Amino acid sequence: MGLVKVQIIMNEIKMDKLIEALKKHKITGMTVYKAMGCGVQYGTPEYKEEDTTDIRLLEKTVVDLVMPEDNLTHFIEYIEKNLYTGHIGDGKIFVSDIKTAYRIRTGEEGYDAVQPAKF
Repeated sequence: MGLVKVQIIMNEIKMDKLIEALKKHKITGMTVYKAMGCGVQYGTPEYKEEDTTDIRLLEKTVVDLVMPEDNLTHFIEYIEKNLYTGHIGDGKIFVSDIKTAYRIRTGEEGYDAVQPAKF
C-alpha cells in the first residue's frame, strides 16, 4: 500500500474544521507549526484593488501528515470543501509520494509505521 505526505498550508481559523476532517478519516498523526509566507497575490488583501509587487508575509498554519494513498482522493475533496471560503488565503494542499516510513521504537516499516502504535 502506497503512502503520501499531505502538507496543508492554511489559516489557523479553520484548524477546528481540519481536526474534524482528520478524525473522520481516522488520521491521528500530524505535525503542526506556524509559518510566515505569501501566495501568488504577494500577501495582498482581497479588498485591495491596485497591483503590488511588495511582498507582505502573512501568518499561516502548516499541517504535515502521512496517510495511505488509497484514502487520498476522498480526504482531499473533504478538506477542500470544509476549508473553502472563496476568499484569498484559503490555503494550499501539496501531496508528495513517500518511499517508506519507519517507526523507530518498534522497527515497523511502511504502512504499519503510520498506523496507531501497538503496545
